[in-house]
Amino acid sequence: MRNTIKKLTSIIFEIFDHLHQNPEVSWKEVNTTRYIVEFLKSNGCQVTTFPDHTGVVGELGNDGSMTVGVRADMDSLWQEVNGTFRANHSCGHDAHMTMVMGMMLLLNEMQIQLPGRLKLIFQPAEEVGNGALKMIEKQVMDDIDFLYGVHLRPIQELSMGTASPGIIHGAAETVSAKIIGFDAHGARPDLGVNAIEVVSAIVEQLKGIRLNPFDSFSVKMTQVSAGSENTNVIPGSAQFHLDLRAQKNETMDVLVRKVDHILHQIASLFEVKIEFEHKEKVYAAVVNPEAQKIMAQAIAETIGAENVMPAVITPGAEDFHFYTKERPYLKAAMLGLGCDLAPGLHHPNMSFNRKALLDGIEILTRTVLETFNSFD
Repeated sequence: MRNTIKKLTSIIFEIFDHLHQNPEVSWKEVNTTRYIVEFLKSNGCQVTTFPDHTGVVGELGNDGSMTVGVRADMDSLWQEVNGTFRANHSCGHDAHMTMVMGMMLLLNEMQIQLPGRLKLIFQPAEEVGNGALKMIEKQVMDDIDFLYGVHLRPIQELSMGTASPGIIHGAAETVSAKIIGFDAHGARPDLGVNAIEVVSAIVEQLKGIRLNPFDSFSVKMTQVSAGSENTNVIPGSAQFHLDLRAQKNETMDVLVRKVDHILHQIASLFEVKIEFEHKEKVYAAVVNPEAQKIMAQAIAETIGAENVMPAVITPGAEDFHFYTKERPYLKAAMLGLGCDLAPGLHHPNMSFNRKALLDGIEILTRTVLETFNSFD
C-alpha cells in the first residue's frame, strides 16, 4: 500500500497546496466545495451537494453489509496573519480534506472492490460549531454504521511518526449576555447600578464554582464592554461573553446549571435585568471501543505498534461529536495524527511535516478496509 501511495505523492501534495492556498471561512466554502465536487466526479464518485449550504458527500462502493463514513472539515479561520486579516488554514482542515481525497485516490489506484458503501463527508463550518448539525439535519449520517474523523495534533501532544486512535475532546459552550440598565452621573452613583460592578461580581462568583475535582472544567469571561466616551458617566448597561469548558458532557451540564444560577442570583442582588443566551454548544467526545480498536490496528500496520499512542485528551472542542450525540448508534473514532505541528493549532503561522499526510492516508484507508473486513 505504501508503494502505491508514493506513486500518488505529487498529486496528494498538489491537492494540499491548492486547498492551503485557497482557504474559505465557515459557510463560505463555495470554491472549496466546487473543487472537491469536480475532483470526486472525475474519480468515479457519486456526489451529493446541498442547495442551501456548502459541503459535499462522495460515495464509493455499493449497498452491502454496512456503510462506513469518513469526515473531513472544510473551513478556515479568519485571523490576522503578518499584519493582515484574512482566511487562513491554521487548524489543519486543508490537510484533513487532502487525506480523505487521498484515501479515495488510493482505493481507486488499488482497484479495491468495497463490500459495502463508503461515504466521504466534507463538512462545512466546523470552526463555528454548527456544520455537523447541518449534516445531521440533511440525514447524511442516517445510514452510516461506523464513522471516522482525523485531526492533526500539535507537537506538544504527538510527534511525527506517531498517531492515536482516539481524540478525547472536551465539551464547550458560550454564554452571550447583556446587563440592561440606565446610566447615572458620576457624582450620583446612588441613582443607578454600575454595570461594571455587576460584571465584577459575576467574575468573582464564577471563580467560586466547585465541581468534582476529578473532572476537568473551566469557566471564564472572555469579552466585556461597558461605558462610553464620557468618563463621568456610570454605565448602567454592559455586554459580556463567557467561555465554558468541561471534559465530560455530564460535567458541562452541572457547570451550565451553576452558571445560570449565578447570573440569576446576581441579577436579583443588584436588582438589574440580565439577559443571556447559550450559544456554540459542542459536546465532549464519545469514542467507540470497536472503532478505536480497528483504528489502532490500522496505525500499527502503517507505522508500527510502538508508535500507537494512547487516546489524546485535549480541552479543545470539535463539532464532530455532535454526530455521536445526535445519532448514538454511530460507532465513531477520530484519528489523532502526529506531524510535528508547531507552534500550535490556530497559530497564524502554523506548519507541519507534510509527509504525515501519507501516513494519514494509509491509516484511514486501512481503517476503512479493516472495518468492512471485520463485519463482512
